[in-house]
Amino acid sequence: MPCFVVPPELDGISVKSFLRRHCSVSARLLARLKRTENGMTVNGSLVRSIDILRGGDRIELVLPADESFIEPVELPLDIIYEDETMLVVNKPPFMPVHPVHEHQRDTLANAVMYYYLKTGAECTFRAVNRLDRDTSGLVIAAKSGYAHTFLSRSVKKKYTALCEGILEGSGTIDAPIRLKPGHTIQREVGEGGVRAVTHYTAIKIAFGHTLLSLSLETGRTHQIRTHLSALGHPLAGDEMYGGSRRFFPRQCLHCSQLDIIKPVSGERLVLECGAEDWLKELEDKISSQSN
Repeated sequence: MPCFVVPPELDGISVKSFLRRHCSVSARLLARLKRTENGMTVNGSLVRSIDILRGGDRIELVLPADESFIEPVELPLDIIYEDETMLVVNKPPFMPVHPVHEHQRDTLANAVMYYYLKTGAECTFRAVNRLDRDTSGLVIAAKSGYAHTFLSRSVKKKYTALCEGILEGSGTIDAPIRLKPGHTIQREVGEGGVRAVTHYTAIKIAFGHTLLSLSLETGRTHQIRTHLSALGHPLAGDEMYGGSRRFFPRQCLHCSQLDIIKPVSGERLVLECGAEDWLKELEDKISSQSN
């Protein structure tokens, strides 16, 4: 149950303004709280959104119950962190985040819903960050609509990737991304696209490949894959964007760090999860192919 204390400098603010402007409560959630029994109380008494708050007031929210139509399925789940507001897991490659088309019972959502069922958590699956099926790494599942809204605005992500070719030093790719004509998924850099900014730093160069650390200013679909391809250094294994699958069966991209401001408490939380040792795997495969 989220609980907030009104600071002295906000004395005289309305419940609605305080929750919307200072607590990251969405208009949709606020409307649902109004319809929820004891949805909003101040110092233990029921309040309306138009009521005025005083400095030091303690406002508590009772979040509406969730409904879920995702089937719980017992699947391996690598939990990195959990508290009352979120669950953070390390998603393996080749696992979709959400059920789609032929993937209805083998997704991260199915696994998380089974875990919630087993642990008695009454919430649905809400992915704060989404990774492609073949991309691995950290994914946050928010445990309420409020936490999802808050975390969506307060998480910074870092990625580890292996690209083809030699890319030295560090740099920034600032290039608009648009849907590639004639395609429904694939993107490209081009005029009329939406601005996208990617920062990269080379970690190590070996065997004609470069291990990179990347951070994003924007979160466009396939942003890293599109930008590196446009730079002439597609991800190893990323056939869609010009990479070769000679050594790897999927794009070498991993969400390796989350820098999170926690809902309600405002505390900072940094979580890390290392990627596979792609350079060692590359060395082994090159060695075996040359013998």
